[in-house]
Amino acid sequence: MLAVCLGSLTFAKSAPQPVTTVSSPDGRYVFTFNQADHQLRYAISYQGRELTHGDLGLTIDNHLVEQAMGVPRDSSAVFTADMYLTGSEVVDQDTTWTPLYGEYTQLRDHYRQLTLHFIKGNQLEGVSNGYEKRKSYLLDIVVRAYDEGVAVRYHFPEATNGLFMHVTSELTSFVFAPGAKAWQEHWAQGPFHETGLTCAEWTDESERPLLLHLADGTWVALGEAALTDYPRGKFRLTADNTLQVSMYDDADLITPYSTPWRVVMAGDKATDLVNNKQLLLNLNAPAKGDFSFVRPGKAFRSGLNKEEIMASIDFAKSMNFQYVELDAGWYGPEMKVSSDASEMIPRWKTSLKEVTDYARSRGIGIWLYVNQRALYSQLDSILPLYERLGIKGVKFGFVLVGSQQWTTWLHNAVRKCAEHHLMVDIHDEYRPTGVSRTLPNLMTQEGIGGNEEMPDAWHNTVLPFTRFLCGPADYTPCYFSGRVKNTHAHQLAMAVAYYSPIEFLFWYDKPQLYRGEAELQFWKDVPTTWDDSRCLDGEPGKFIVQARRSSSDWYVGVMNGLEAREVVINTASFLTKGKRYTLDLYTDDPTLKTRTNVRTEHLKVKGGQTLRLKLQPSGGAALRFTLAK
Repeated sequence: MLAVCLGSLTFAKSAPQPVTTVSSPDGRYVFTFNQADHQLRYAISYQGRELTHGDLGLTIDNHLVEQAMGVPRDSSAVFTADMYLTGSEVVDQDTTWTPLYGEYTQLRDHYRQLTLHFIKGNQLEGVSNGYEKRKSYLLDIVVRAYDEGVAVRYHFPEATNGLFMHVTSELTSFVFAPGAKAWQEHWAQGPFHETGLTCAEWTDESERPLLLHLADGTWVALGEAALTDYPRGKFRLTADNTLQVSMYDDADLITPYSTPWRVVMAGDKATDLVNNKQLLLNLNAPAKGDFSFVRPGKAFRSGLNKEEIMASIDFAKSMNFQYVELDAGWYGPEMKVSSDASEMIPRWKTSLKEVTDYARSRGIGIWLYVNQRALYSQLDSILPLYERLGIKGVKFGFVLVGSQQWTTWLHNAVRKCAEHHLMVDIHDEYRPTGVSRTLPNLMTQEGIGGNEEMPDAWHNTVLPFTRFLCGPADYTPCYFSGRVKNTHAHQLAMAVAYYSPIEFLFWYDKPQLYRGEAELQFWKDVPTTWDDSRCLDGEPGKFIVQARRSSSDWYVGVMNGLEAREVVINTASFLTKGKRYTLDLYTDDPTLKTRTNVRTEHLKVKGGQTLRLKLQPSGGAALRFTLAK
């Protein structure tokens, strides 16, 4: 039997062919790899029908590697062309883990993983005992098939020849059958556009997650997971019905190294995607270290002079909030190099110590906004100071995102905050990829068109099926602002329909605007983390019905789109059948002669009972079920 040695790998020509197919534990997803015409390709089926197929691979511009492979230097060299599949392995994992906080008390991490081992190289180093020895370059393609979706990444095993890689592009593509509709979004805080997957309709790149509705009725989401030190990926259309991962810029890698996961989720209903989104957390590494300082809660944004800050602390206390935040301007003009984020400027007539001392006496924690400029220049000096003062969290502002350099810097900054027992909220264009499992002090982030932009109800009801699939979002809901385009009950429901473990409420509102509105008891009572979550009904741009449990209480947030509709809620889907509950129901009622037009009702219901809610255009409803005494 002739054996061939390539690098450190030895295999026989008559060895069994490697496994190239893996299915999810429930068998609904099947991933199949194939190689033809020097190209790596795959296909994914869902419930027996093809979901998508496409190419796999990377291009590099690395003179040393290309020279060793015997190819001319070329910035478009396809590193993964002419690779030889040497073997594969399939492993099963089925574990359960307990998040520090989240939308569920426990998460199941159940998958089958296929690892495909490839080798490439043709530089002859010598002959020993009749065997040719050649310098070789190794690559693994790792596939995880979950019941919730399929994820693929590239892994470079540790090289013995000091190999580094300068990756210029990723070839991962997704081809869909004609007739698909996409909810395209060009930037993280931008509006959505419904469009087909054709070059005539598609413009620019699209953010991730990208939501698709296929011609056969299947709902699909394409995402990215475990992005910590690599360029951000988006999706570009390369031909009709063909999407490809588009890297923000090049990446320099030292082996061993794993790229972020490319994720495909599917469902018969749009709500299936919402109920399976914890897949992104499972694709990230567990946390290491002590994160006992992390405390989810509700936050209020304060004015900046002494009187406003003290009034905001008192208001937060009265509303059962846990935090008050000092936003941009507390340490001076945030864009100026001279602004010092270690102390409040004199015009506010108070100090950080006075603020934190008073907040502590009221049981309230303080968050501080710090702009990227000050974070970059002062991070190592302000974090110890904030820790000594008892500051609870830092809100990063105007961070640079996208490149490998700033992606790496940003997550290292979050790690440094953890060392000083500080939570983090990242604003502007940053979008999560499940990294809060690894770094639980990264509580929330913007990366959303929220109430700073004042979007309409169509946009708001698209968000649960798009942006919120990748993680919590700091939408900053308002309540009294006259610029809000939706009803008050719609806004009230956001605290449940949307998820953020640090929830900023009343964003553009002031304490004096509150006049004891009865419905705001809902915001007083509602928690920000949950024991269970179930998306009961909805469709992007139309409506969302989201139920969540905290202890024995169930909360439901209903947000409607632009057209009036009736929503039916079958309580058997979350309440214990036959048990009696008290329902606190908050709905829009334009006939009320109040400034918010929200009706408050306290009803007796049984588990299993069906509720019918008539929703106003751009309206909503908020519900709380407690076991009757």
